[in-house]
Amino acid sequence: MIPLRADDVRDALQTGPAGLRFAVVPVDAEPLAFVRAGSRRIEGAFYFSSPDGTALGGLGVARKVSASGAQRFSKLRASVEALDLPAPFRALAGFSFAPDGPRSDAWSSFGAADAVVPLATVLRMGSQRYLLLAVPAEVEVADLIDLLRSLEPAGDAPFPNLGAHRLVSSPPVSEWTTAVREAVDAIAEDSIRKVVLARSVVIGSDEAPDGFDVVAHLERLYRRCFGFGWQANGATFVGASPELLVRLGDGTITTNPLAGTTRRGEGEAEDRALAEALLESEKDRIEHRFVVDDIVRRLEPLTDALDVPDGPSLKRMATVQHLSTRISGSARSGTHVLDVVDALHPTPAVGGTPRAEAQAFIDKAESFDRGWYTGGIGWLDGAGAGEFAIGLRCGLLEGTRAHVFAGAGIVADSDPEAELVETRLKLRPLLELLAAT
Repeated sequence: MIPLRADDVRDALQTGPAGLRFAVVPVDAEPLAFVRAGSRRIEGAFYFSSPDGTALGGLGVARKVSASGAQRFSKLRASVEALDLPAPFRALAGFSFAPDGPRSDAWSSFGAADAVVPLATVLRMGSQRYLLLAVPAEVEVADLIDLLRSLEPAGDAPFPNLGAHRLVSSPPVSEWTTAVREAVDAIAEDSIRKVVLARSVVIGSDEAPDGFDVVAHLERLYRRCFGFGWQANGATFVGASPELLVRLGDGTITTNPLAGTTRRGEGEAEDRALAEALLESEKDRIEHRFVVDDIVRRLEPLTDALDVPDGPSLKRMATVQHLSTRISGSARSGTHVLDVVDALHPTPAVGGTPRAEAQAFIDKAESFDRGWYTGGIGWLDGAGAGEFAIGLRCGLLEGTRAHVFAGAGIVADSDPEAELVETRLKLRPLLELLAAT
């Protein structure tokens, strides 16, 4: 798939202080096509793309570092910095909602915070494509080159044809709507102001879908989203998230919280009417303001100045439309992207406010393991820049079973049935691919 000469790669290799040998080779290849070609042959496959067109797809593991607990992001920062990654090399990274990591068997291959430098990465930046090789001392360059040259293009991704389906809601719908009512009562008692309650649908099928084929379809259908796939030990976390947690580059921090949701209309007139109603909805604007105010407060110690719009705008996606506020600011000297992740996660858009009280309510109300859902996934480089999306519109594929996730922000005026409809809209992207007949 990628024509390479071992001698050319050897000439390009430079050994870094941490012992990895690095080479950068211009190529004519696309990151997702590269991953799809090798994900069945090479253990460890990773992909992340941004709506601005930047994307990276990696195969194999040259180095993996992990951290857990309350200090997981600072520990992960130190471990990645110790790798001394030269430009333009990047580590792909992901983390769970909970600081101590996933707790269920389904998520056993995913840590509290993981960062991977792949053996081979195709990086797309603008019109440029590069193959980034990170070769440990124990890996023979010639063997790696032979493996990469032997990869066959995967072709167009077929639509999943998975046979009969069995869908189970966790928790059952009646229990979830009861939890919403209990949350509204807790808000009325002033013990919390907002809480995000999630639910999962488990799909059992006759056949196992290919995770990166699913990513290819999600990218095609949801072009304004962050596409991602992380495959480890046969399980693949996939999704198309609409929400930027943080981008740090050229001294600027950017985040784009979404909170407040309605469906898309059947025609232009209905779509516009729904959008106007959302923008004017006191309930949704209050929910959105909780999120924005909390994020601004957490960003202030890391920035010298912040640009915060006076009110939300509208972000239209394929099945839903959200209230959106794009916040940016000048990062203080020495700020690392994982410092910002540490300050922001979990935002009230996926947890609630006040943070500790909302988390306690979630722990009591949710009976399933969120894993990396409502965590984050993205990349970081050796200089501390990076980009992370929140793990939304996503699912975990493990053999013939898929776990898909969605949640809704509960505030004082929330109606359980309306919130249930919102979660169904958010589940649609993956359900339409994995449970279609």
